[in-house]
Amino acid sequence: MEQNDFLPFSKPTISDAAIQEVVDCLKSGWITTGPRVQKLEDMLKAYLHSPHALTLTTATAGLHLSLLGCHFNPGDEVIVPAMTFVASLNTIVQAGAKPVVVDINPKTYNIDIDLIEKNITPNTKAIMPVHFAGLSVDLDAIYSLAKKHQLRVIEDAAQAIGTKYKNQLIGSFGDTQIFSFHPNKNITTGEGGCVTTRDEKLAKYISCMRFHGIDRNAFNRFSKQGSQHYDVIEAGYKYNMLDMQAALGIHQLPELEKFNAKRKQLAQRYHELLSGWEEWILPVDPNHPDSDGHAWHLYTPLLNLDVTQKKGITRDVFMDKMKLEHNIGIGLHYDPPYLYDFYKKKYGFKKGDFQHADFVSERIMSLPLFPLMTEQNQDRVIHAMKIIFGRK
Repeated sequence: MEQNDFLPFSKPTISDAAIQEVVDCLKSGWITTGPRVQKLEDMLKAYLHSPHALTLTTATAGLHLSLLGCHFNPGDEVIVPAMTFVASLNTIVQAGAKPVVVDINPKTYNIDIDLIEKNITPNTKAIMPVHFAGLSVDLDAIYSLAKKHQLRVIEDAAQAIGTKYKNQLIGSFGDTQIFSFHPNKNITTGEGGCVTTRDEKLAKYISCMRFHGIDRNAFNRFSKQGSQHYDVIEAGYKYNMLDMQAALGIHQLPELEKFNAKRKQLAQRYHELLSGWEEWILPVDPNHPDSDGHAWHLYTPLLNLDVTQKKGITRDVFMDKMKLEHNIGIGLHYDPPYLYDFYKKKYGFKKGDFQHADFVSERIMSLPLFPLMTEQNQDRVIHAMKIIFGRK
């Protein structure tokens, strides 16, 4: 990447071996769900120490099917944090339940554990914690509440592949987890996702529902030993991952620990370089014990508007200046999902309902962070900031 090229906030790392695997897949004649998907699922089970790892078209599909597996009745509720991508809320609605939004911890941006129990009602059927930016939620507390109130835990781990909680990989314990392999995630299959679970019944349900509700997978039907006859046991969906996608994944997964180590290194350097800047409120310290196991999917400081607005710099102004004047991309993760029109109209959410999420969502942004990023790229980001803020 040349010094003056556009620097995106995220960029996937695709090896020559992965590219060749995709080419080999295309030449093989079998490009839909097949042996490479099976291989990737076996690799995910081994890496995550999970009895079941089911790949899908997207993490959103994984959330949807995991929630559908709860078989909600009208009026059932799912607790979800206020700071998340809208897919977390959308899939709850699509599964027939009501999202009960809970404010966040202002330091971690994860769900405020102390507020969960206050929002549990007789209609509550599940808790959906989100491991924001790759930092694990306090899972001991979550599972303690779930056990006490007999609730499912559906972990939105879209940003947390490789994240650890008390030295255990997310996905290796607990109820059910959903990972994303979108191009801006820590590993990618182009698009794609995965559900891990220890629930045999749920695993069978997802396996069936991801391909039209058919009682056997397509690859087995078309193999030499397979049968063209099948049954449909429920009206399912078309959520199956392709071998073309898995061809990337089987080369991405072995690189994950290296990718995450580079992300942490860059996050630590951001933290050191920006320490003491009055313009920023920094995320959790990468060197603090509370950050052990953080996968650093994103590095998300908050713009200190009390300082920057005096210089005429709002978040939108800053992001535009970085992009248009310095050719640097900045991500926005996230606008508050509860303030989108659908959720305001359907559930009556309004600004002020969730104090900490309001504060964070008005200031948060994602600085460039990806394994191919160099320290020179990072210095370029810092230099651009100095110009924008008038720092010497």
